[in-house]
Amino acid sequence: MATFITTEHEGAVALVTIDNPPMNALSAALLQELEAEVDRLDGDDATRAIVLLGSGERAFVAGADIKEFPALREAGGGEGGAARGLHALGHRMDAAHTPFVAAIKGYCLGGGLELAMCCDVRICADDAKLGQPEIKLGLIPGGGGTQRLPRLVGAGRANLLNLGGEFIDAATAYSWGLVEQVVPREELMAAATSVAAGFAARSPHAVAVIRELSRTTRDLSLEEGLRREADGFRRCLLSEDGQEGVAAFVEKREPQFTGR
Repeated sequence: MATFITTEHEGAVALVTIDNPPMNALSAALLQELEAEVDRLDGDDATRAIVLLGSGERAFVAGADIKEFPALREAGGGEGGAARGLHALGHRMDAAHTPFVAAIKGYCLGGGLELAMCCDVRICADDAKLGQPEIKLGLIPGGGGTQRLPRLVGAGRANLLNLGGEFIDAATAYSWGLVEQVVPREELMAAATSVAAGFAARSPHAVAVIRELSRTTRDLSLEEGLRREADGFRRCLLSEDGQEGVAAFVEKREPQFTGR
């Protein structure tokens, strides 16, 4: 069976490389393997942050594997193919305790951008091109592009990408808030790994609570969101990590977080 994912560790940071030459297209098999790897790493106490990257020099991920579409159409659409696979993967990433960083270089298009939007933070090389070109095939972004993209950049800018199908450069993506950092290509991995290492050094329990609140409160009223935030603070304060963090501050030492 083909293997599309390789994982290496730098301390508590897992570097997960998508490898499907030439442009790392997201086939159904690749998405299943990536979801299984995310599940495995999220259950590994030694892994406290995950960086997703694409192999080769041309792309993070250039989109779904369009060669699979004819068979999908003949099957009457099936379960949605790569779109359904991206929904399942995104749901698993949303539910994870572990934070995700996308390291984007070259082309980041269609399903590739939808995958990057499932991450908590996106670090982008200055040569990157991002977009949702599905409309040019008579299709729509089906892996989260009509839902995650407006939540990041607003409805108008999302419509500009989704309805027009054109690409934007890294500087524009940064100005829109679609990516959080833009760096020279040769600095991409160092920058992404540094951000992930910073997350990995924090309390895994508190990180998980922040990710939970970010995911579950964005469509709630401010009053309800603040109520859930206060409950999250209480849970952290009563956790072993919360006790350790406060004790370490008082004792002027580095905390030793366990995730409990």
